[in-house]
Amino acid sequence: MRSRASVFASVLIACIPPGSIAQQASSPVAAAITSVPDVSDQDLLAQPVGANWTSYNGDYSGRRYSSLRQVNLSNVAKLRAAWAFHATNSRSLEATPVVVQGMMYVTSANDVFALDARTGRMVWHYQRPVSSGLLDDAAAHKNRGVGVWQHFVYTETDDAHLLCLDARSGGLRWDVEYADKTKQYGATSAPLIVKDTVVVGTSGGDSGVRGFVAAYDVTTGKIKWKFWTIPGPGEPGSSSWPGDAYLHGGGTTWMPGTYDPELNTLYWTTSNPAPDFVGDPRPGDDIYTDSVLALNPDSGELKWYFQFTPHDLYDYDATETPVLIDVEQGGAMRQLLAQANRNGFFYVLDRTNGKFLYATSFVEKLNWAKGVDANGRPILAGRIPSADGTYVCPGIDGATNWFSPSYDPETQFFYVMALESCNLFFAAPGPFAKGQTYYNTGTKLAPDEHSKKILLALSLKDGKVVWNYPQVGNGDSWSGILTTAGGVLFFGDDSGSLEAVVAASGSYLWHFNTGQRLRASPMTYEVNGVQYVAIAAGSDVFSFSLPH
Repeated sequence: MRSRASVFASVLIACIPPGSIAQQASSPVAAAITSVPDVSDQDLLAQPVGANWTSYNGDYSGRRYSSLRQVNLSNVAKLRAAWAFHATNSRSLEATPVVVQGMMYVTSANDVFALDARTGRMVWHYQRPVSSGLLDDAAAHKNRGVGVWQHFVYTETDDAHLLCLDARSGGLRWDVEYADKTKQYGATSAPLIVKDTVVVGTSGGDSGVRGFVAAYDVTTGKIKWKFWTIPGPGEPGSSSWPGDAYLHGGGTTWMPGTYDPELNTLYWTTSNPAPDFVGDPRPGDDIYTDSVLALNPDSGELKWYFQFTPHDLYDYDATETPVLIDVEQGGAMRQLLAQANRNGFFYVLDRTNGKFLYATSFVEKLNWAKGVDANGRPILAGRIPSADGTYVCPGIDGATNWFSPSYDPETQFFYVMALESCNLFFAAPGPFAKGQTYYNTGTKLAPDEHSKKILLALSLKDGKVVWNYPQVGNGDSWSGILTTAGGVLFFGDDSGSLEAVVAASGSYLWHFNTGQRLRASPMTYEVNGVQYVAIAAGSDVFSFSLPH
């Protein structure tokens, strides 16, 4: 439920027909907005994005590239803070704002805020209490954003409910529980809207749940399909899951996927198997964990899958964004999928059929595998978590993680925030126990181990590093990357700054120190001819523009 204070703007505009909230009240909040956003299918299909930023990754491709160029190499140094908004109910925002027709939507725990994207003034606020009885990431009440369609806003709650809100007022239209929190399910993602379907995933893999991707009708909230990422008895791949192991196998789907409208294919990635560091209860490859799934968005049917880390013993979730890229090679257009994986390898696949094309390591500290064979399968180095601890690189946080990469079609570089770090991995076999995490022990830093974040530009042609930009900090930032047609790359650095560099070379251009730890990725949008760049930092959202 919402408090009275949180709905003061909602009350003013809730009864106004779609398309006009302009002059209904003297409140400066209500007066700031001239129309209710109406998100069309064409808005969602726009590629690359421009004035609008319609989903977590901007557009369906996951490239986080914008066609806006008002802010460019010649003037980015003049950027200044246009406004800041303080969000309640979180000390560490992980959301990427969504902006449509001048309205910004941003989340904090189970809260959704609608803001005037020009000024940061709040238009409405949907508030829902955080849930009790959760484990791991869900217990931290993480939320990474919303999906939008027509006059509706969709969000996932920490206890795995899918909510549909009225974009005019923040009023709740419907509420669907799509997973049971008493079985340790949760949700941390942003929904993805594909045609008349809203697609969601779950968190809880490290708590021993059975992962799935599910789709719901955008209008009614009725379920359309569900794909289990851990096959049941008798299903293909079930040999990895003897007895009832499949019920606790992990493989959760806690980040949004990407979508190819031409191929009508949804690409969704999965997390590690459970238990994390002991493989005996789950022999074999542990399908479909640590994979990218190519699904029919209309039926949930699996078209193909590619597994990056078979029989994972290192918590190498594959939930990093599967970026869809079209390039001309040999006179023909190739439809590719690229991912910088948590396991330290950069992969390029043919996204029409999942065929492995190549993989290269993008970090120096990598010892769990000796390389990747011709089929994309890792050549293992035999490092197994042990009672005494085994030194493994990359460490528990991976060579990268869920924070967003970017691809710039002008430079044809893939950008990723890499982490050079290793851990001692410990194993202690134990049975699954309801209400407890299912790691079978954990990790710690080795003596004298130091972590370091490095912004990398990788060539799509061969996966090699073109330039690198080392970060100053402790390696504990979790912020991603944005590229623009203005030739500027924005990223959240390891010292709490939003920073800009030349996309082609990595040369420094500008920074703004937020004074807070960054756990979100930047985005950009335009209102009334003015380009803004925004990022969540700590419990605040900052938006920047050129003087005007």
